[in-house]
Amino acid sequence: MTTEIREETQMEQALITAAAKGDTASVLELLASGAKIDATNQQGDTAIMAATKGAHVATVEALIAQGADLNRRNHNQDNVLLYASAAGDLAIVQLAIEAGADTTITNRFGGTGLIPAADRGHVNIVEYLLTKSDVDVNHLNNLHWTALLEAVILGDGSETYQTIVQLLVDHGADVNQGDREGVTPLQHAIDRGFTEIERILQAAGA
Repeated sequence: MTTEIREETQMEQALITAAAKGDTASVLELLASGAKIDATNQQGDTAIMAATKGAHVATVEALIAQGADLNRRNHNQDNVLLYASAAGDLAIVQLAIEAGADTTITNRFGGTGLIPAADRGHVNIVEYLLTKSDVDVNHLNNLHWTALLEAVILGDGSETYQTIVQLLVDHGADVNQGDREGVTPLQHAIDRGFTEIERILQAAGA
């Protein structure tokens, strides 16, 4: 490795480290000095992904303004939108969508950002993605689960998940789409004793 390449690599690792700490001033200085904005570390994280993991909204916003690649996935198959959706970070989800993030890109489970948001009970993320993006409400992941199936199967039937199920139904979720074995959301809700979710699904035509 030549000295020039080594210095370049050090500069870009410094960029990713600064982003991970939310040190926006240093991020901008390093970019101005020639650091490559989409360089990656050993985990495949770019600076904007490192800032996303640290929930550093201002740094993410600055990197978007500088032209960072929002859609690039790391070695874990996460990108800004996918990670922030799963983590429940609405501010970063909003920044990503407003900057044109691709909602069709999937995580290591074959799911869009909507699916982990639904199964983890992030009502605000689910509502935002359904109302402000073109995310596919009926996308099937590698388990052959939609966001609706995931919310019923992995949720606890609480008011949070009732709200998520209602949001999904209101935005066109297929209430009769079964899992790989053909078991529908209604059948899963009945099996788990989620009576209010049963009611919501039946009212929607299940």
